[in-house]
Amino acid sequence: MSLRGRPDIEHKYWYNLATGEVEQGFVSPASDRVGPFDTRAEAEKALEVLRANSAKWAEEEADD
Repeated sequence: MSLRGRPDIEHKYWYNLATGEVEQGFVSPASDRVGPFDTRAEAEKALEVLRANSAKWAEEEADD
């Protein structure tokens, strides 16, 4: 936690969509990053998570 009671996202992990690399902290521009993730392993699976969420949302939208 940060001093203000918010999660310290600056030190979490991010997946860089432009490079396909995992980064810790705000290394790349926000437009290239997805996250934050608590662990490097979670960030490495970012594309799988994004695909699964996208499929789930498309299915929910089709049901509406």
